[in-house]
Amino acid sequence: MEAKPSIDARKIRILRAIIDDYIQTAMPVGSRTISRKYETSLSSATIRNEMSDLEELGYLAQPHVSAGRVPSALAYRLYVDDLLAAHAVPQDPKAREYFSQRVRQMEDVITSAAQAISEITRYTAVVMMPKQLELRVSCLQLVPMPRGSALLVIVTDTGAIQDTVIKVSETLDGDALYAISRMLTDRLRGRTLQEVQEMLGAYARQSGSDGRVLQGIADLAAQMARQSATDTVTVGGSHNILNYPEYSDVEKARAFLSVLEEKEKLMQLLSGSDGAFTVRIGPETGMPEMADCSVVTASYQVGADHRGFVGVIGPTRMPYGRVLSALSAVGGALSELLGE
Repeated sequence: MEAKPSIDARKIRILRAIIDDYIQTAMPVGSRTISRKYETSLSSATIRNEMSDLEELGYLAQPHVSAGRVPSALAYRLYVDDLLAAHAVPQDPKAREYFSQRVRQMEDVITSAAQAISEITRYTAVVMMPKQLELRVSCLQLVPMPRGSALLVIVTDTGAIQDTVIKVSETLDGDALYAISRMLTDRLRGRTLQEVQEMLGAYARQSGSDGRVLQGIADLAAQMARQSATDTVTVGGSHNILNYPEYSDVEKARAFLSVLEEKEKLMQLLSGSDGAFTVRIGPETGMPEMADCSVVTASYQVGADHRGFVGVIGPTRMPYGRVLSALSAVGGALSELLGE
């Protein structure tokens, strides 16, 4: 950790050891623990004096007179700033592979991202998909199904996929549907979803029975346009926070869960992020209900001009390196799926 003028290298080592131990145990850390596990060359008395100095500087707190110390928000801020300044975010290929196996349908990919992050980190995950006013069709496909129906698949320029089953004339076999798919892809590629909706809707009303194909495409395009017209926030693992002793108090847990239902507040937390990573610790969240929480966010690319955000909410004693690694992996996978 990068030392500030008032903190020497030994205090930095001891503070890091206290944070690492508290992340693992959620128990106040005493001088004997640090002496036995981390700083074996220092006596308990020496470490106790250093801990007392760190407490005076605002980096440690003592819950009870006879208890050990716990890190403050200021200590976590120093810890995280050092992690980011040193570009020490570890890579987690398993997290990336885990997420990349998920489906790519527009409404599923965000849900899958939230679930993947919450399962990897064991904390609450939040994913924001930004509104996209100019989603454009990349290709579409009609796949024959039994009894006069077909599976319609639309792929946008973000790489997102959405599908639905539509009715078609029973005279249309697989070759005919393939030919229609090729023809419509050639004509509609690069068009916005709204343009596709208007063009095909008007044409379908003037067509015969096969106009059902065009109307089905127009309806799905309209549905995709509506879904992408506003920012959306998806939460995964909302109850994971209940597994941590910091939130064993019922009222405290209820207050936390109520915040997760206020999507506007969550969007403000995420969209206010700047740079590749943002870490808000305790009071920095601006929410009293999250005074004992940290919110860690990373950005990902959507199309050519939009950024979305993935985030983790957990106790301030979270293992920041592992959380940043998971967000980096999932954010990178999302950028590959939804980027230009």
